[in-house]
Amino acid sequence: MAGHSKWSNIKRKKARMDAQRANMISKAVREVMLAAKAGGGNPDTNVRLRMAIEKAKSYNVSADNIERAIKRGTGELDSGHVEEITYEGYGPGGTAVLVEVATDNRNRTASEIRHLFSKHGGKLAELGSVAWMFDPRGFIALDKEGLTEEEALEMCIEAGALDMQVEDDCYEVYTEVADLEQVRAKLESAGARIQTAELTKVPKTYVNLGRDDAEKLLALLDVLESHDDVSKVYANFDVPDELLSAET
Repeated sequence: MAGHSKWSNIKRKKARMDAQRANMISKAVREVMLAAKAGGGNPDTNVRLRMAIEKAKSYNVSADNIERAIKRGTGELDSGHVEEITYEGYGPGGTAVLVEVATDNRNRTASEIRHLFSKHGGKLAELGSVAWMFDPRGFIALDKEGLTEEEALEMCIEAGALDMQVEDDCYEVYTEVADLEQVRAKLESAGARIQTAELTKVPKTYVNLGRDDAEKLLALLDVLESHDDVSKVYANFDVPDELLSAET
């Protein structure tokens, strides 16, 4: 899972540096609204909403703003027309890229996403072109402090996780989508500290990139992530470690 791990590692480090960026906060609030819209306003029965609330709190979003976002999602307050769309495309080096967005103007967002792909050496593709290259998964990042690799692996096996990867700042744990909350609860009960837990998509195979294509792809992923309408970005790439160090 090298490509997924590397990009998620970059994003975590950038998120810590950019935690107070206005669009990061607004995206967190919007995810609360969308989660409530999709699965109801009770975080006890809506796992996506519970995770969205926790992320919003990590950005210091107030309880009042979170509550209003939930009410917009459930229809108690007017939220306008916001729809979730997934765009599929190809990045430099033939990499597959998925872009999840939430927008109140489909045509505007599609035009802007297409422009970003084109500007950075990629192109949008037809629906279904690359989505099949990714598997939906649950993702949990465990704090490494005070937890050895052997201890973490034993916890993950006992909790029913699919896989665990060791990164510089955490242990990355992958689960079946339906098992995410159960695995998370078992890891917490075993004493693990959770940095983040969310639904994600993991590439089935990876494209090895040289320096030029890697630099172009990382630039594309960065501008896509920064777009106000974009919720998540996934790509099936592997890059040289020295380039990753330069980016982070």
